[in-house]
Amino acid sequence: MTKQTDLKAKDASTKRKATGPVDFPPLESVTAPYVDTDQAAHYLLRKATTLRIWACNEDGLVRPRRVGRRLFWPVADIRRVLGTA
Repeated sequence: MTKQTDLKAKDASTKRKATGPVDFPPLESVTAPYVDTDQAAHYLLRKATTLRIWACNEDGLVRPRRVGRRLFWPVADIRRVLGTA
C-alpha cells in the first residue's frame, strides 16, 4: 500500500457516520418534565439551532432551564405554546 492509500483508508474510518432521523414519542405520551433541545425542536417544528438562539437571546417562545452547559426545555411550556396543555 502507498502512503496516500493509507491516508484515505484512515479518513474513511474516522468520518462520522450519518444517523437517520430520530423517532421521538408523541408529546402527549411524554411524562418527563423536561426534554433536550433536539426533542423540543422536533415538537416545536423548529431547528435545534433556533432553540439555542432563543436560549442565548432569552426571547423565544419557550425558555429553557440550564444545567451546566446543557439546555432542558419544559414540556409544560411546549404544550402551552402548541395549545395542547
